[in-house]
Amino acid sequence: MADSLVIDPQAIENLRALNPGDNDEFLREIAGIFLEDTPQRIAELTQSLTADDVPKFTRAAHSIKGSAANLGAAALRAVAEKLEHQSRTEGLAGVAANVTAIKAEFARAEVALRKIITPR
Repeated sequence: MADSLVIDPQAIENLRALNPGDNDEFLREIAGIFLEDTPQRIAELTQSLTADDVPKFTRAAHSIKGSAANLGAAALRAVAEKLEHQSRTEGLAGVAANVTAIKAEFARAEVALRKIITPR
């Protein structure tokens, strides 16, 4: 998938429309929060998986799902949604592969998002 499709351009335009004429300051602020917070939530996934803490794992997956959706990172949102659903319905057995996948999808989203928000 091309970098431009890792982040949905319409989601970016929707964020820009919330504060037009600000030279993308609002977009950079929202993206900055996402780029700072998501690695912490991914670390919580790993920690709560090790500790078998289903509620904490589910909350972290839910948080990633929401922030990824806001920025249009559809593949990241999909993996987070799957992890949230799995943890709610089946516990943490069998989620490790998707924790690895979420790390990979975040890395892709991070690269694509940084290209969008970096001033030219």
